Amino acid sequence: MSENSLTGSTIQAPAQLLAALRQLLPADAIVDQPEDLYPYECDGLSAYRALPMLVLLPDSVDQIKQIMRLCHQHQVPVIARGAGTGLSGGALPSPDAILLSLARLNSILAIDPLNRTARVQPGVRNLAISEAVSQYGLYYAPDPSSQIACTIGGNVAENSGGVHCLKYGLTVHNIQQLTLITAAGEELTIGGRGLDAPGYDLLALLTGSEGMLGIIVDITVKLLPKPEDIRVLLASFDSITACGASVSQIIAAGIIPAGLEMMDQLAIEAAEAFVHAGYPADAAALLLCELDGTTSELDQQVEQLHQLLMQAGATEVRIAKNSQERELFWKGRKAAFPAVGRLSPDYYCMDGTIPRHQLPAVLQGISDLSREYDLAVANVFHAGDGNLHPLILYDANNPGELERTEEMGGRILELCIEAGGTITGEHGVGIEKINQMCVQFNEHELTQFHAIKSAFDPHGLLNPGKAVPTLHRCAEFGAMHVHHGHTPHPELERF
Repeated sequence: MSENSLTGSTIQAPAQLLAALRQLLPADAIVDQPEDLYPYECDGLSAYRALPMLVLLPDSVDQIKQIMRLCHQHQVPVIARGAGTGLSGGALPSPDAILLSLARLNSILAIDPLNRTARVQPGVRNLAISEAVSQYGLYYAPDPSSQIACTIGGNVAENSGGVHCLKYGLTVHNIQQLTLITAAGEELTIGGRGLDAPGYDLLALLTGSEGMLGIIVDITVKLLPKPEDIRVLLASFDSITACGASVSQIIAAGIIPAGLEMMDQLAIEAAEAFVHAGYPADAAALLLCELDGTTSELDQQVEQLHQLLMQAGATEVRIAKNSQERELFWKGRKAAFPAVGRLSPDYYCMDGTIPRHQLPAVLQGISDLSREYDLAVANVFHAGDGNLHPLILYDANNPGELERTEEMGGRILELCIEAGGTITGEHGVGIEKINQMCVQFNEHELTQFHAIKSAFDPHGLLNPGKAVPTLHRCAEFGAMHVHHGHTPHPELERF
């Protein structure tokens, strides 16, 4: 029995289901006491909390199959959870659902250096893959800021990116095969051991499906050879719009950096106080640019990039002197999210993606919204692919401030849509962005999404209520929008 920490209601697991689970799993794999359930009440979106009916911690694929068959038989919903680092509420529990933790499936099953692949279980940490294959001169490219803790299963569920996604792609571009267990307990293999597979490209469909189509239990990832040489440049700007504009100029010049990240003054202030990375304290914004390749080609690219950044308005351009300084530059960026916690009791992390050339206009729009809502915003994002991460600073102890923050966050996402972008780049929709799905897609598109969901999960047992809104919800949200009279930002180009 568990208690929903939002409503106080309690839901008890069906007696027959619980008895069968106790026969299947060891005692320490079933968590059902309220005091033990609290660590699972939310993911990284801690503004929403609820207690699950039960938490199960299987340690084998066979156990997961049997769990899913039992839940299907008793029509009990199942919510999969990885490390809980997600930021959109995708792993938020429900009092009438079982939370299925994949943390104990944490083995690297095989490494194939010749074919440059590794086969791993979903509970393997992102960074652990690169650590395990480093001896072969290989690494796994997608590197979310939470890579030290986040798991590859969660990365697949949310289609995570990271610093290196500009040149090497998101999770979807770096996996080759998946094994999943359906809502009915059936095992499916998606993709193949080769670089191409027959049939529909269900691998792309499953990547980013947020646990709504199946439970991923086995992942074959692609590995890359470590580059011969790496250079990192840090460029300071006295204008955030000039910094944003420089991003398109870099790409237009034919330079494709391995990573291209941007931070504004608030983010710089927080990261520098936390990590002491040597960031310029007086800069309005900074750009971190990593180039990789052969030493000869990088010598030429670094000189070209240095000139381009100065022409774009940079007040200073620094090149990391050695690997230690390079790692320190990146340490500041990787620590930016937790560092912003030094500035405010709470912050709300958004995730939208826009065309690169719209960066100056959208950053100006975010600044306008910051003044309108009287809420400060720290901007940290993957500038190269236009994936924004505005962090809205607020204090949940102030009545109504969370609600105002959420409304502002929704407006930022709609600003991204107006600019020709999307409401998420890598964090997923979960419950956080479900209303903005109504703005991003029309009713025919949403109906098709529901049809795909039904094909995999006809009874709607997998992560119900997440990612894809009902048409009724969209109608209600549309009526609310008309009431509030939200208008497009005047500086954005129309698409």
